[in-house]
Amino acid sequence: MRVAIAQINTTVGALSANADKILDAYQKGVDAKADLVVVPELALTGYPPRDLLLKPRFIEQSLDQLKRITAQIGDTGLVVGHISPNEKQTGRPLRNAVSLIHKGAIAATRYKSLLPSYDVFDEDRYFEPAETNEAVEFRGTRLGLTICEDAWNDSEFWPRQRYSRDPIAPLLASNCEILINIAASPWQLEKLGLRLDMLRTLIRGEKTTLIYCNAIGGNDELIFDGTSLALNESGDVISQSASFKEDFQLLDTKSAPPIDYVDSSDEEKVYHALVIGVRDYLHKCGFKSAVIGLSGGIDSAVTAVLAVAALGKENVRGIAMPSQYSSQGSLDDAERLARNLDIQYDVIPIQAGFESVKDSLSGVFAGTKEDTTEENIQARLRGVLLMSLSNKFGSLLLTTGNKSELAVGYCTLYGDMCGGLAAISDVPKTMVFKLARWMNRDQELIPTNTIEKPPSAELRPDQKDEDSLPPYEILDAILHAFVVELRSSQEMIEAGLPEEAVNRVVGLIERNEYKRRQAAPGLKVTSKAFGVGRRIPIAQRFRVTDD
Repeated sequence: MRVAIAQINTTVGALSANADKILDAYQKGVDAKADLVVVPELALTGYPPRDLLLKPRFIEQSLDQLKRITAQIGDTGLVVGHISPNEKQTGRPLRNAVSLIHKGAIAATRYKSLLPSYDVFDEDRYFEPAETNEAVEFRGTRLGLTICEDAWNDSEFWPRQRYSRDPIAPLLASNCEILINIAASPWQLEKLGLRLDMLRTLIRGEKTTLIYCNAIGGNDELIFDGTSLALNESGDVISQSASFKEDFQLLDTKSAPPIDYVDSSDEEKVYHALVIGVRDYLHKCGFKSAVIGLSGGIDSAVTAVLAVAALGKENVRGIAMPSQYSSQGSLDDAERLARNLDIQYDVIPIQAGFESVKDSLSGVFAGTKEDTTEENIQARLRGVLLMSLSNKFGSLLLTTGNKSELAVGYCTLYGDMCGGLAAISDVPKTMVFKLARWMNRDQELIPTNTIEKPPSAELRPDQKDEDSLPPYEILDAILHAFVVELRSSQEMIEAGLPEEAVNRVVGLIERNEYKRRQAAPGLKVTSKAFGVGRRIPIAQRFRVTDD
């Protein structure tokens, strides 16, 4: 069978535009003489639609667009993800559905059985699960129509299954010849290799070809990589779509030869993920340009490079806001970065404003010593200036804080945390350095001095990050162990991490939950980001250091 795998970038709620994208992909398949065109999970609504699914008009318009699509499908079949009403009188009102459409009619519809409600997922809130799934006959071939999570519960791959049933097993046992899995599987580091190994295990030993069609693009915090695949019955890759961009692949399931699976470095994957995340967040929210505060430091430099790659140099503006504590070297680095990227660059000093605010507070602050309060005033003045530029010119302000800083609260509410998108808030500082060096692999975009100098907020004389924090190699190791692996303080200490640093960092992470809750949305690139997938109460008294 000639199958076209069309990984398309749809926008949540853009129902008519999404339908047009589906039909464009379908027509491309028709022109290529495909027997079947496959598009991703919930391609019609975009993923995840979340509480839009509670709006009756959204459901009605989505079903209207499904009818529009159906009427335009001819002899080439279309496999498409969409929402469907639950016809039963009990349970949730909707289902996550996949339909085979052929010759102007829906030939078959199947529903998602396993509804994830962990990490960033909340499908059990909206959808009623399927109880069964039977193969579908199409052009003399038995097809299995499945959706994302239904393929992620194979007992041979997972040491502990998340669900009590495996929806794929009955399909494979019923001599399903082509297993189709449409997905909206968000990307994170190490996900691609895991996914490939899991899919290979799923069909190894079966006389089944696997077609896996994944969503592509950024929707809010989530980034979908695409990387759609086709595997033959031996588990060999016979088709691989691009990662982090739309793609269209045509293959003959009977004759396609094995190909080498193409992978890349973590730095390259993070870069392309963040670029598409920034681009889609801005464009899908209606913005065309971005403004960034340039400190001469590595975080703002990396964010600026990402913004230029995502939006074009003409749509990025860098602003330096020096105080009396800013070094000339940092100002020179910021200007050199802007020149290397060829972006608009402005300098707006804050010293006069800082002195004015201090003078206004001098009466109520009488008898006190200067401390972090005065440092935070500088950060908040910069936030005021950047948000003013954002308002005046309609540009989205990108915050520049990394995951390590956000974890321990090394950031200022209503200061450097101001902005509409936290582009690198899930990138640990050690990865920021790796990413910067990768960005400079062919030419110096980020000044070498920016990468090599000790990180500093430059809010007081001769300030260095390591005056207040452990070395980032240690901080990031503690962060990963505590936030991702959920290790206790004692376990981390027994694993060789310094006790003083462990207790200090864990305490900072726990005390700064309130700050993170007020941060701009951040793009998820690790397995556990400070976002919708991590739900720690703010007002709570449990402390892991109490073990």
